[in-house]
Amino acid sequence: MLLKKLSVLNYKNIIEAELSFSPKINCFFGNNGMGKTNLLDAIYYMSFCKSHLHTSESQIVNTAQDMCVLQGDYDYESRNEEIFCVIRRRQRKQFKRNKKEYEKLSDHIGLLPLVMISPADSELIRGGSEERRRFLDMIISQQDKSYLHALIQYNKALQQRNSLLKEQSSDHSLYEVLEMQIAMYGNVVYAKRHQLVADFTPVFNTYYQDICQSVEEVKLTYVSQLSTEDLQTNLRANRERDFVLGYTSVGIHKDELEMTLNDALIRRVGSQGQNKTYLIALKLAQYAFLKEKGSTVPILLLDDIFDKLDSNRVEQIIKLVSSNRFGQIFITDTNRKYLDDILKEIGNDFELFKVEQGTISSMKETDEKKE
Repeated sequence: MLLKKLSVLNYKNIIEAELSFSPKINCFFGNNGMGKTNLLDAIYYMSFCKSHLHTSESQIVNTAQDMCVLQGDYDYESRNEEIFCVIRRRQRKQFKRNKKEYEKLSDHIGLLPLVMISPADSELIRGGSEERRRFLDMIISQQDKSYLHALIQYNKALQQRNSLLKEQSSDHSLYEVLEMQIAMYGNVVYAKRHQLVADFTPVFNTYYQDICQSVEEVKLTYVSQLSTEDLQTNLRANRERDFVLGYTSVGIHKDELEMTLNDALIRRVGSQGQNKTYLIALKLAQYAFLKEKGSTVPILLLDDIFDKLDSNRVEQIIKLVSSNRFGQIFITDTNRKYLDDILKEIGNDFELFKVEQGTISSMKETDEKKE
């Protein structure tokens, strides 16, 4: 899959942009705060109907404007896909595929598989367990519609049970129905998460070794009550306690993904370089998984990934992303040297853009292409 053209209107500080892209590497160069990350976030938005940075809809629309418009033209396995999105203040956003509006935004998820690596990913390590569950959900949902359906239905039933608990309802028959739904959908989510982590960990370990060229061992462990207990029985047994708490205290919304380096939690023992390498390896493994399991090659977005890495790790990443393992790639950086190194590795197939105060302009690299 390739993003051929992107039109942007009023997305954060990007007032207007009409861009055509290389099928291989697209590099965006500029100082911090100029709009490089906003451009990648717009591409991310086209895939997931939301910002990578969890920015609210009201903050996505440029402060001086009333609406934002995005349009992408994609080459999807030799057929054209046109995706159109409009976000208006205080109104429901619209997503259209080939001029036909989606009834449910969830129907769009998975059509345009994409992986983004950015400084915001540090929350995967430092943040709460919700961030790590979201990481698993993002991977599986892009290639498994039944998983996304089960996750949505689980969350709906969970929200209803929590509302009953807050209202201090004593309708036991309604609790029984909701607990049966939570258990049914929760078991689906648990099984698929558990299988993903088992399949995913060896690939992740390989990418980590490739980047850092060391014998450090990384591992992911999925921790869930469902591995030893029956969820419906547990929900019933905890109903009285949950009644006092006012929320549901057991279920897959409490699961954890333990991230370890040499059998210790990475958030406790990892250096800045190790944490960054860990995250990059995680995301590259995510890309490999989506590529293998999905129906098309994902897009890869790399936002300012070289900061806090030593020259050896930077070199290994440049070699990786320049290889034919990956399809279309979008890279941002403030350091022109790293971008030039990547472009020299891949030869002719690239586009280079300068980003300044929200304005994006193509830079003709004639001399470098001749080399």
